[in-house]
Amino acid sequence: MASGIASSTPVRDGSNFAAQLLGRIQQLYDEQKLVDVTFKAFNPTVLIPAHRLILSATSSYFQKLFSRDQDISPIIEINEINSDTFERLIAFCYTGRTLITHENVAEMLKASVILQLDDAVADCMDYICENITVYTLEWAYSLQRETQCEHLRQKIHEYEIRHFMEISNRAEFLSFDIEKLKRILESEELNVTCEEDVFAAIKCWYEHDAVSRERHLSDLIGCLRLSQFDVNFIMTNIQPLPGCESLALKAIVWVTQPMARARISLKLKEPRNSLRNSLEETYTYLAVERSDNGGPKCLLRYNETSDEWLKYKEIDFKGVSFFEVILNDNNLIFIGGRRDQRVLNNVKSWNLRTKTWKQLPALICPREGHSVALLDGKIYAIGGSNGNITLMSMEVLTSAGDWRFGRSMNTPRREAAVVTLNGNIFVMGGYDGNRYSNSVEQYNPNTNLWTSCASMNNYYWLHGAAVHKGCIFVVKGGGHNRAAERYDPKKMNGRRLGL
Repeated sequence: MASGIASSTPVRDGSNFAAQLLGRIQQLYDEQKLVDVTFKAFNPTVLIPAHRLILSATSSYFQKLFSRDQDISPIIEINEINSDTFERLIAFCYTGRTLITHENVAEMLKASVILQLDDAVADCMDYICENITVYTLEWAYSLQRETQCEHLRQKIHEYEIRHFMEISNRAEFLSFDIEKLKRILESEELNVTCEEDVFAAIKCWYEHDAVSRERHLSDLIGCLRLSQFDVNFIMTNIQPLPGCESLALKAIVWVTQPMARARISLKLKEPRNSLRNSLEETYTYLAVERSDNGGPKCLLRYNETSDEWLKYKEIDFKGVSFFEVILNDNNLIFIGGRRDQRVLNNVKSWNLRTKTWKQLPALICPREGHSVALLDGKIYAIGGSNGNITLMSMEVLTSAGDWRFGRSMNTPRREAAVVTLNGNIFVMGGYDGNRYSNSVEQYNPNTNLWTSCASMNNYYWLHGAAVHKGCIFVVKGGGHNRAAERYDPKKMNGRRLGL
């Protein structure tokens, strides 16, 4: 029975009903039938009939107006909005369409704000943003001041973020107040090519009226990502600025002493999102191409679209070969190696962003064929050879900016692989001075101890290793070019798995 009743009930299309209802309401408006209120607008004087119910449903302004007095006069004078604009907005209440032009958008926005027609305000915003240029920005500023429209202020702010380079070169930029400028400079999405662009804009704004703006200078410099500058830039451009000496000192320590960063209170440490995305796109897949003698030739960058490695940058390493390299922040750090027949303790970094070299503190012990690891901001140089002896020693770059010996491994190793996992360092395989090895050691920096782990199935040297989903993978290498193994310290309780 219930099924029979349900099947005989017609199914109505709600959207079609709503469209038909809206059409009948608009027809009543066009024919001026059943109207119960008339507005008298001026400049020029026009009588505009309407339905209270429709206007109240569209705008809280009209709802409050009609609710205050149910017996309100059927003719209401409107003085603050011209008749043409008011008539367009009354029509909007029936049709949902705003007839906006470049000539009337300012009046339409101001009237929509007064009448609390949020959808009409949004339409005006969209029109302004679609048609705004740096040449009409002053008009937009003036309109925002007049209307005090928060939505427009936010839209203008978004435009300033996207077009910062153009706006910072215009006269209007020099008159920005300090709060407005700080909001822009703090933005993660600020559209600039590098952080130096932001510094140049701050300096230009400051120098326009240095006497009155000097007290704001340190606040603005604090909006910079100071960690992205090199030491020379900080000392040359930022440290001499009035009131910025302390900021410059913090930034210098941050750049030069990575392990001291936990004690440094920089306001903004990471690159802006707009620049970070660019850096990640540029540097996610990089490789150092070595020449036949082991020395670097150039940096290669992987192009995912064309699936090929392309030359990114020539680098001159002065004939050094058999070095080790590790990425720390935006710096490739080259450690040790050999020049001619001499093993080196040299350490240099090459900044991927500025493409400049910087000399770092030298190793205590010259090393080649060693392993390097980065863990908790500290750089470790492990094992290797000093030319005659295979080493078991380890050095750590300290927060003071120099190298110090750490606990030595249980076994001498060179040409070994290294990974970090779960806060520990794992060193695998290599050559111990007499034979190739399949042994594995684990270093715990909290206990300062090396412990032996399950040995690998095969002997590896000059091999690759990586961590993926909590497991260590060892691949290829001398003597076993087709071999690969996986080590799972959790599931296998330290046992090895051969692949």
